[in-house]
Amino acid sequence: MVATVPVAVAALLAAASPASAGTIGSAGAGDPYFPLAGNGGYHVVHYDLKLHYDPETEHLDGTAVLTARATQRLTRFDLDLDGLKVTGLTVDHVKAGYRRDGQELVVTPRTALPGGREFRVTVTYSGRPGPVTDPDGSLDGWIPTSDGAFVAGEPQGAMTWFPANGHPEDKSSYDFAITVPEGTTAVANGVYLGSRTAGGRTTFRWSQPEPMAAYLATATVGKFQVQQYTTRDGLKVFNAVDPREASAAARVLKKLPSVLEWESKLFGPYPFRAAGAIVDHAPKVGYALETQGRPLYDSAPSVSTLVHESAHQWFGDSVSLTRWKDIWLNEGFATYAEWLYAEQHGGPSAQKTFDDLYARRAGDSLWAFPPGDPGSGENIFAAPVYNRGAMTLHELRRAVGDPVFFRILRAWAACHRHGHGTTGQFTALAKRISGRNLDGLFHTWLYGRGKPDRP
Repeated sequence: MVATVPVAVAALLAAASPASAGTIGSAGAGDPYFPLAGNGGYHVVHYDLKLHYDPETEHLDGTAVLTARATQRLTRFDLDLDGLKVTGLTVDHVKAGYRRDGQELVVTPRTALPGGREFRVTVTYSGRPGPVTDPDGSLDGWIPTSDGAFVAGEPQGAMTWFPANGHPEDKSSYDFAITVPEGTTAVANGVYLGSRTAGGRTTFRWSQPEPMAAYLATATVGKFQVQQYTTRDGLKVFNAVDPREASAAARVLKKLPSVLEWESKLFGPYPFRAAGAIVDHAPKVGYALETQGRPLYDSAPSVSTLVHESAHQWFGDSVSLTRWKDIWLNEGFATYAEWLYAEQHGGPSAQKTFDDLYARRAGDSLWAFPPGDPGSGENIFAAPVYNRGAMTLHELRRAVGDPVFFRILRAWAACHRHGHGTTGQFTALAKRISGRNLDGLFHTWLYGRGKPDRP
């Protein structure tokens, strides 16, 4: 049943209604693995982040200006922000109501925001940021180190250092201005715009113009040795290396231009304007992350790790997830890039790597769950996602042949460049380009329970 009132009366009621009586943006983006990650009702077009961090006291002062567009009429909306104290908040330069509800910062603008309207949210905040503990027990977010902070946000840590729409479904451009004590370096994403020192403190400015998911943002701080150069393809490279890792990292980082050139030939043009690496000394972290354009390593990486994180610039960063369930599209692809690199640079063939994995007994953790359906956030960084995900791609390669297989990979990176992709879209693309019915292959390797029968 639909109730109706005369148009004139409806207009009066709308004008008299308080903002709180209208439409509310959801507290999450609807991802079953991380129900409160992200928010509904708006899209963040751009983040402008101004941060002041003191490594000695571990204190952060921040001002975040979010330029957003309402996707529905909004009388209230949420931002993801964990642990930090909000000291002021405006919407379009007008003070707005706000309250904290766990990791949600609930915002009530003075007047309702019409659907389609662009608006600006300014949040000032401060405190001692720290990491969150993920379902698998690992830490992510703002992780203090002996000389600064290792800032890695996958899957949910962005909210530990700036108010965000923190789900990969929402991608935005970024500007950073990070102020730290003189002698300390702050490294973020994108193009390095320079630094300025005054009063014993240095401000580093960065710009990330291509769209980026919040979890791929970084503002890593430390005592770094810096190297800058331009590749023959015109990429601006900025490497920041902890002196304790410099000797071990030098040989590997020297390969970065050739690795990116090799991957560009396989996957298509490199998707960003800048590249590089951040090599920190963070022994308690235990992982590297494909922070956009400038991967972040907790120690000097191996060549295979460099290849893996670099491949993510295509698969995971440029082509992003819409749901964490599809994480194999990131990790399976980056792992298979490692296999391909080894195959073409004097290492074992991809088939040999596949065979060695397949030889594992049926009860091995590799077969614990299918990569296309990890089942929970606890499993998204486990072996089946990486290795069995890569095995899926190898089976696809065997089925369709090398020319078609690499055409599929390039088409995937091109068709979804700076956007999003799903498993369903990838399998449909593979079937269309190959002209083959691949349903059985994908069902077995992405969704089959236990160890698949011998191919």
